[in-house]
Amino acid sequence: MPLTCDVLIIGGGIAGLSLASELSGSAPGLHVVLAEAEATLAYHTSSRSARQLIPSYGPPAVRELTRRTLELLHGIQERTGTVFLTPRSFLLVGSEEDVQANATAEMEFLSPAQVQQLSPELRPGTFAAAGLDRHSFGSNADAMIEYHRAAAEAGGAVVLTGAPVRAAAAGGAGWRVEAGEHSIEAATVVNAAGAWADQVAGLFGAAPQGLVPYRRTAAVVDVDHPLGAGQPMVAAADHTFYYRPEGSQVLISPSEAVPSVAEDARPRPGDVEAVVELIDGLTTMGIRSVARAWTGLRTEPADGHPVVGFDGDVDGFFWLAGQGGYGFQTSCGIAELAAGLLLGQDSGPWSAAAAAALSPLRGGPSPTP
Repeated sequence: MPLTCDVLIIGGGIAGLSLASELSGSAPGLHVVLAEAEATLAYHTSSRSARQLIPSYGPPAVRELTRRTLELLHGIQERTGTVFLTPRSFLLVGSEEDVQANATAEMEFLSPAQVQQLSPELRPGTFAAAGLDRHSFGSNADAMIEYHRAAAEAGGAVVLTGAPVRAAAAGGAGWRVEAGEHSIEAATVVNAAGAWADQVAGLFGAAPQGLVPYRRTAAVVDVDHPLGAGQPMVAAADHTFYYRPEGSQVLISPSEAVPSVAEDARPRPGDVEAVVELIDGLTTMGIRSVARAWTGLRTEPADGHPVVGFDGDVDGFFWLAGQGGYGFQTSCGIAELAAGLLLGQDSGPWSAAAAAALSPLRGGPSPTP
């Protein structure tokens, strides 16, 4: 006997879980099923987050949805007592040209002397300019994932793991989908499959959105001189590194964006060693050893905006993909937008400009493979 639902969400990362949570809370009686290919939820990119929500990071639509996400997360914290957010500013450093090119109106410009007060580990003379976002937060990604899972299931959503989508066919009032050992009949399908989103779209006859997965490696290192808990996350304006406190250790990244196939990504030889050498030369932290390292995939289309909305050619097929490096920081805001579109709402807390910027139809006809 197949499972039947109003909405089938494909993908159990932060995007899919946030939407399942939002739909279960905002539309009682709506039957939602979430199907995750892996045996555990949030296995791929969502488990490999930088854990920093930066309101000044990204294009205008992303920044709007980040602000809304922070507003919603603060509200959930107050209601539940669960801590998702810890104040941690974001510091962009580099040449004057690079900082000016990458800073936004939400940032304030600092002199090198002011930067030394905030981040005394930076060696003098290694940067000429800096921008600071004081409204940035460190995030508890695990708590966010667990909250959305629990909220979705409390609202009646069925969450399946080990259920990769193998086949789909239109029929009746929607879709019949084979996911692992399950047959699912759904009126609407939401494609929240991350790096695999374009592949999943092909099963439903939808043209790809030109989504490209990009590698992003990170490591947690032991240091001789730990950063203070209140120190900012520091990022190079030329996109060559970032680092931030991680308890008594430090999280570092080469901040690379190397195209990849959709896969369970792993660090490549030399990537971590190179960024250790770079950061050791720019700071006085004294990196001793690498405790652990990983690589995630940040998937996005050519214009760098997430893709949220109904497909223009395939009925009952909805995109929730291409979040790139904005997945957690926009999660609640994008889920609210996606739920509104799925439920046929003409307006909401999002702006029309943000909805248009993220629409799958924003570039005109769907791209061809």
